Amino acid sequence: MKNNVIQRVIILGAIAIIGILGIQSYWLIKSWSLSDEDFHQRVHIALRRVAKSLSVINESELPTIDLIKRVSSNYYVVNINSKIDANDLEYYLIKEFQELSLNTDFEYAIHSCESSEMVYGNYCGYDDSKLENKISGNLPKYDEFIYYFGVKFPSKTEYLFGKMQTSMILFAILFVTIFFFAYAIYVILSQKRLSELQNDFINNMTHEFKTPIATIKLSSDVFLKNGMIQEDKRLHKYAKIIKDQNERLNKQVEKVLQIAKMEKNSFTIKKERLDLHELIENVVSSMEPNLMKVNGEILIDLKAKNPFISADRFHTLNILHNLLDNAVKYSKENPHIIVKTYDENNCIVFSIQDKGIGIAKENLMKIFDKFYRVPTGNVHNVKGFGLGLFYVKNICNAHDWKISAYSKQGEGTTFKIVIKCQ
Repeated sequence: MKNNVIQRVIILGAIAIIGILGIQSYWLIKSWSLSDEDFHQRVHIALRRVAKSLSVINESELPTIDLIKRVSSNYYVVNINSKIDANDLEYYLIKEFQELSLNTDFEYAIHSCESSEMVYGNYCGYDDSKLENKISGNLPKYDEFIYYFGVKFPSKTEYLFGKMQTSMILFAILFVTIFFFAYAIYVILSQKRLSELQNDFINNMTHEFKTPIATIKLSSDVFLKNGMIQEDKRLHKYAKIIKDQNERLNKQVEKVLQIAKMEKNSFTIKKERLDLHELIENVVSSMEPNLMKVNGEILIDLKAKNPFISADRFHTLNILHNLLDNAVKYSKENPHIIVKTYDENNCIVFSIQDKGIGIAKENLMKIFDKFYRVPTGNVHNVKGFGLGLFYVKNICNAHDWKISAYSKQGEGTTFKIVIKCQ
C-alpha cells in the first residue's frame, strides 16, 4: 500500500473518529443532563405531594414560597411549618417515590427545634440484602427553615447511570471500535515496514546479482569463441549451457527489478509507434527453436486492419514473451498455440490460445496476483517465481490496456488483451 494512501486512511479515520467521539460525547452529556433534570422534577413532585399529605394530617398550611429547596445535587429540604411525625414521613416518602418510579435508595431526617439538630433519620432502600451495613448519615442543617425535613439520595449517580445504560453501551462499543481501528492501523504500518524491508532486500540482492551475471556472460562468450572449445563438443556443450542458463537468470533478475520499480512507481513507459504484427512475428520466430524441441507449433492469424499501436517496445515484447512462454510451459505435450489479432469496437484485440492443461475456476481469479503459481498437477517442468503474469497485468494497466483470461481445466487457456487504437 502506498504511503499517501495510508496517510489518507489515517487522516480520514482520525477525523471520523474525532467527529464521532465529539457527537457521542455531546449526546452523552446531554443525556446525563436530561436524566438529571427528569430526576429533579420527579423528586420535586414527590416531595410536594409528601408535604401536602403531611399538612392535611397536621391541619396546617404550607408555605406559598420556598417550599422545597435543593441544597445540593442529591439533597433536598422541605419546609412544613409544623411538627413532623417520622413514621408518617417515611410512609409518604416511600409511597410517592414508588408511584413516580424513583426506585433508588434514600435517607431522610427531621429537624428538631429543641436540639437544633437533624434527628429521627433512617436509610430506606429497595434491596434488603444490602441494607445491613447501611446507616443514616448526619444530614446537614438548613438554617433558613424551622420545621422541615431533609431527603438525600446517596445512590443518585448509580441510578442515573442505570437510566443511561443504552447510551453507555453504545459509548463502550464506540471505544472498542476505535481500539480495533487503531490496532488495524498498527498492523497495516507493521506490514508496510516488513514489505519495505523485503523490497529493499530484493532490490539489493538483484542488483548484487547483476555483476556476477555480467561476468559469467563475458566468460561464456570467450569460451564459446575459443577454437579449442569449439572443437571439443563436450566442452562446447557445457559452455553453451552456462550461457543459456546465465541468460535465463538475467531475465529473472530483470523481471524482479522491473516489478520492484513498478511498486515504487519509479519505472517509466516510453511510448512509441509500433507495428504489433511485426512484434508478434519477431517473438514467434525467436521461440521456434524451443518449439521444435517439443514438437510444438504456433499458428498466426493476424486480421487487425490497423496494427499500429502506441506502446513501450521493451515492455510490450516482454508481455508477448511471457504469454507465449506460459502457453508452451503449461502444455502437456506437443504445444499447439494460436495467436490472433482482430478489430473489436474500435480497438485491437490480441489473444493467445493454447491447448494446455488449463486453469481451475478457483485459481483463475488469482493468476495475476504477485507470487501466485497455479498448481500444475502432473506437469513438473514448470519453473518460476509467480511474477510473470503479475508483471504482464501491471504493464497492461500502465498502458491502459485491458487483460483477461478464459480457461477450462484440461482444455486450455486464452489470454486476451484489448488495446485502444491510435
